[in-house]
Amino acid sequence: MSVITSTDPDHLDIYGTAEAYLESFEHYTTLIQPGGALIIRKGISLQPKVQPGVRVYTYSRDEGDFHAENIRIGNGEIFIDFVTPDTRINDIQLGVPVSINIENGVAAMALAYLNGVTAEEIKRGMASFRGVDRRFDFKIKNDRIVFLSDYAHHPSEIKQSVLSMRELYKDKKITAVFQPHLYTRTRDFYQDFADSLSLLDEVILVDIYPAREAPIPGVTSQLIYDNLRPGIEKSMCKKEDILNILKDKNIEVLITLGAGDIDNYVPEICKILENR
Repeated sequence: MSVITSTDPDHLDIYGTAEAYLESFEHYTTLIQPGGALIIRKGISLQPKVQPGVRVYTYSRDEGDFHAENIRIGNGEIFIDFVTPDTRINDIQLGVPVSINIENGVAAMALAYLNGVTAEEIKRGMASFRGVDRRFDFKIKNDRIVFLSDYAHHPSEIKQSVLSMRELYKDKKITAVFQPHLYTRTRDFYQDFADSLSLLDEVILVDIYPAREAPIPGVTSQLIYDNLRPGIEKSMCKKEDILNILKDKNIEVLITLGAGDIDNYVPEICKILENR
């Protein structure tokens, strides 16, 4: 069984074009064997090319063959009802209570349901799941300050992460430290990054994490910085200077974003925030 959550263009340094990237997903769907199933997010721009005998289901947060209803968010908790093509499982608690995990949870539960996992097992599994490192990874969470590390490094991921935090902390200032990942991704999506980051109250940009790539002339974090919305609090620095900058910031909610080595600074950031 396979789940496709998104086909938003990425890794264009490898695929070349958004069209070629999408074609790779179409090819992937041909590999699912008869008797299997494809669970695909409703609304994404992909026409599956499955073999005869492969079942195709849709899912999303609010609609599709599998979806959530009766969503209740409050007091740091999320409860949902899980709707399948032929039944309903009520009062499921999400162990990682952020709104982006409603849709993620629907996909996971759909996969479990189609594999014969019982309603009670699904409820226990969802309630006991505590997440993974660097995915809404709360490091500090109290009445005074919130700090989490998140691996989001694509504009769509960042947007969903920020919107989830907005829903949880409506009245607090949200600051993010973002380390772009790859020169090519920054070149291809700098405006999309700027649009997603502009949903924040404050953005601190550090240098691009190159990973496997050599620098590209003219491609720096400045491209994102220059396209952030007018009026947003913004700054740029070397990653080595981030600790000194945070010492002087009034932090209410802080997120470190990126798939590079920004996570190496998390322990020291925790010390700074806890010692205030």
